[in-house]
Amino acid sequence: MQKTTRRLADGREILYFDTGDGRRHDAVDRRPLDPTATASEIRHDPLLDEWVAVTAHRQGRTYHPPADECPLCPSREGRRTEIPEADYQVAVFENRFPSFAGGPGPLSAQEPDGLFGHRPGAGRCEVVCFTADHDASFADLTPARARLVLDAWTDRTAALSRLPGVEQVFCFENRGREIGVTLGHPHGQIYAYPFTTPRTARMLHTATAHRERTGRNLFDDVVAAERADKSRVVAEGEHWTAFVPHAAHWPYEVHLYPRCRVADLTALDEGARAEFPHLYLDVLRRFDRIFGPGEPPTPYISAWHQAPRTAPGRHDFALHLELFTIRRTSGKLKFLAGSESGMNVFINDVPPETAAQRLREVGNE
Repeated sequence: MQKTTRRLADGREILYFDTGDGRRHDAVDRRPLDPTATASEIRHDPLLDEWVAVTAHRQGRTYHPPADECPLCPSREGRRTEIPEADYQVAVFENRFPSFAGGPGPLSAQEPDGLFGHRPGAGRCEVVCFTADHDASFADLTPARARLVLDAWTDRTAALSRLPGVEQVFCFENRGREIGVTLGHPHGQIYAYPFTTPRTARMLHTATAHRERTGRNLFDDVVAAERADKSRVVAEGEHWTAFVPHAAHWPYEVHLYPRCRVADLTALDEGARAEFPHLYLDVLRRFDRIFGPGEPPTPYISAWHQAPRTAPGRHDFALHLELFTIRRTSGKLKFLAGSESGMNVFINDVPPETAAQRLREVGNE
């Protein structure tokens, strides 16, 4: 992999990742941009013991521009974008409208009992452009290009984990208007959080309790049980297993685990890195075939779960990717209504075994 680092007109960093063909990235961003101004703050919810980001500056972010005004396409004559180059393979740059930015600040409280704690939303947010082709998707990438994205995710995980105040790095892709995507170009994002996210904290808590109760690792036991059961396994290779979880929250949901448990992307061995693109592309293509021919591309969220940097129990955490769609059947979406949004109790209309069977079936189409 070849990495080139440059700066955009307002000082934000942009990185180009290439397969090592010696290409140069010397284009200069000549847009008349003012320095970015962020107002990110995180506030502590004392009832749930969770942090919430308040980011008023994001209200003005780009929203569904026409394809010929896409800010993630390569620049061309008369049209300068976030990518100064006329072409690229994978590009990563600091988000112009970040949810988290800057270094850490002190914890403050505006109430005598200290209930309403708040501090600056330290961290960093990056945009990952998977390809220069505006009309493509991740599933259209070759295994070599998908491997390049994996290498970029790994590079950024290592770099962002070293930033002061960063506790957890989250690489993810939102795909489809139904998910809430505001830019149609194939891309993902990376959030460097200044805290351990609530979902991860809960998994760490249950993993610790399982270790104390059984002496074993919870993630290892779950993967072993799914592989032994087989009814929910969608695809597997020498180094990875993809399955619909026993208690799937979403209509179609697949988790991908490496056979050898590691804490984050930086710890994957070469065998797992080489196999991942093939298995992941296979699963993504199955997702686009779930609802039959003639259906629009399946909207999804693809999310890497990585261990926090310093949290207790980090050594027991297992890197894994969760892929799910909010489409429950043709033309119908799964909305997070009263039970899900109000009580965090999911009601799933598609039995996980049925979802797994369907995903296995479409693998042969």
